[in-house]
Amino acid sequence: MVENRPFLTVLRHVVLLAGVAIVLFPVWVAFVASTHPQPTLLSGVAPLWPGDRLVENYSQLLSAGMAQAGGTPVGLMLFNSFVMALLIATGKIAVSLISAFAIVYFRFPFRMIAFWIIFLTLMLPVEVRILPTFEVVADLGMLNSYAGLTIPLIASATATFLFRQFYLTVPDQLAEAARMDGAGPMRFFFDILVPLSRTNIAAIFVIMFLFGWNQYLWPLLVTTDESFTTIVMGIYRMVNVSDEQPQWHLVMATATLALLPPVAVVLVMQRLFVKGLVETEK
Repeated sequence: MVENRPFLTVLRHVVLLAGVAIVLFPVWVAFVASTHPQPTLLSGVAPLWPGDRLVENYSQLLSAGMAQAGGTPVGLMLFNSFVMALLIATGKIAVSLISAFAIVYFRFPFRMIAFWIIFLTLMLPVEVRILPTFEVVADLGMLNSYAGLTIPLIASATATFLFRQFYLTVPDQLAEAARMDGAGPMRFFFDILVPLSRTNIAAIFVIMFLFGWNQYLWPLLVTTDESFTTIVMGIYRMVNVSDEQPQWHLVMATATLALLPPVAVVLVMQRLFVKGLVETEK
């Protein structure tokens, strides 16, 4: 029997509200800073309430950008980061779904060896193999392109492992019933396995989208054209300037804008994301 203790209920809510306040306070400070002019932030007293420069600061960033970031509009940088994150997430899911399907449902020589080779690539992130990967991308003429930004990051041993573990829980009777109904392997894959994997796909999509959105080192290497600058690269350039003071009000505005797409993705897919992480049986 669960006891109803009002004191514990109040205490839990107080702790949760305190945690929310601690997490949101830096975000609030960044937003407030983005609504003030530069002299206000350099006065020595951090403002805690919004100023009167919100529309002006954000309009300048979205339309013209900053000289410290190459003059690239923040809207273009957000678009580049969104395209990169979306292609990486969807590419990882597509490749991992098919590779896990082949490993679980097809019998071929060295099947498990192939799986473990894929799994061992977890020890080889892009930072470790960055020089040979860059050389391959350069030789293929994919520098300064969305293909160069995304294709080398698409393969995912983590997603392959998670989909494989889920496929192993699918009853064999489903595959036998599909075979008796005349469904081929791909029909079984698209009509049965993919719909059953919906929550897992949502969870992996959120994780991989955030992974692609936060990429810095790889875009820095493969792009020299300002039109392919991502939002993370732009923020770094705004902060690390020489011979002048960073425009902190514009930096904070850019950081606030950079926060919106990942938060929107998490909020939209929150229910499926949580189910995909905790659900063990279908």
